[in-house]
Amino acid sequence: AARRYVLCEVLSDDPRCRQCIEDRAVGLAVRDAIARVHGDFGLACCSISFTVKYLNAYTGTVLLRCRKDSYRLLCSALPFVRHLESRGQRYPCALNTLHVGGTIRTCQKFLIQYNRRQLLMLLQNCTNEEERQCIQKSLLSCSLTEEQSQSGDEEDDDGTE
Repeated sequence: AARRYVLCEVLSDDPRCRQCIEDRAVGLAVRDAIARVHGDFGLACCSISFTVKYLNAYTGTVLLRCRKDSYRLLCSALPFVRHLESRGQRYPCALNTLHVGGTIRTCQKFLIQYNRRQLLMLLQNCTNEEERQCIQKSLLSCSLTEEQSQSGDEEDDDGTE
């Protein structure tokens, strides 16, 4: 089955939100939004092979996987995610879609470019040399580390991006 990978970032003003950026909380918030926007049928369509493939709580980066034929349903529901829930607490947040790709690798490549651009913007706003060197170090560490995919997820690209 052809799949799509949706790369998002979690945006929140609440610093405590970071601690509940975990697979389960993100998955539930997304499913809840799909159900509110598209009802049971939409949720059923999206739930097939939907998973939180990767997340980085520190940067707020989330990679979602779904079937190719339901990625539009998924993407249209993402703006309706309003909060993440963890241990009975709700933390207001929003999901910003950065990229939709046919493979994890295209999303990785996009993310590296995106991070570089963000860091370059920070670099322009630096106030001192120490900050500047810190950010330049970060820029150098943005390179793609080639990882062999064990799960075979790279093989399901059907040629369209």
